[in-house]
Amino acid sequence: MASRPSRSLKYEYELYLEREIENYKESVPRSVLLSIGDDAVSALAAQQQFALTELLLVDEVDKIIFKRLRLPAYVTWRKRRVKLMEELRRPEHWGLSPDDLVVRAVQTVTADSRVLLAGAAVETPALFLAARGCDVTALSAPDTVQRVLDAAEEAGLGERVHATALALESWTPGAPLTAVIYTPAAFAGLTSAERARVIQVLQSATADGGVHLVQTIAAGKRTPVSLDELRRRYRGWEVTVEEGAPNTFLARKGVA
Repeated sequence: MASRPSRSLKYEYELYLEREIENYKESVPRSVLLSIGDDAVSALAAQQQFALTELLLVDEVDKIIFKRLRLPAYVTWRKRRVKLMEELRRPEHWGLSPDDLVVRAVQTVTADSRVLLAGAAVETPALFLAARGCDVTALSAPDTVQRVLDAAEEAGLGERVHATALALESWTPGAPLTAVIYTPAAFAGLTSAERARVIQVLQSATADGGVHLVQTIAAGKRTPVSLDELRRRYRGWEVTVEEGAPNTFLARKGVA
């Protein structure tokens, strides 16, 4: 599977500046922007080096706003960003234990891996995986999607997290997956035949060596998909089941 190149910190910094400056423009009255525009015209006229163009004017306005907001220079921002990313990669930052199966499963994937999350409680795993460099698609309830996107944007992970309200049976993989993580709730309301079709689609879309993880299977309780059914569906995969409260199911696709 071809890997997607990671964004450079310089590019992330440029996006940060663009976002902060545009947010400022949207937050102030038009009279303030006109005043800044007048200041920009005066500054450019004083330079007497270039013909005044719309592009130069916009650039000068942005420079004035940059100074007004006291935005950090790239070197300062980069130091803060590197420190923050080190913190975001820690499972504890997201309230996860180092022994959490999601944390252990991420050790099997590399940066730029494509991961699908579906079912309940996708927000924390999505942000943790994105902080580890994965490209994450989260399928969730409509009232959760915006919360996931907002949290990702706030953490500076917006480019790596894609959330949608599509149900698992309606979603079509657009590229090979490295990992699929879901809860039994993702199969709620589906018949046995529909569950089989969905799992088969996900299995076909998973790259050799990829993993499928079912996070929560409550022991002794009725769920949309049982351990016995999962064992049947993943025949031919390397399967590991950890019993507890709840049980967990991990299947790894063999390498051809």
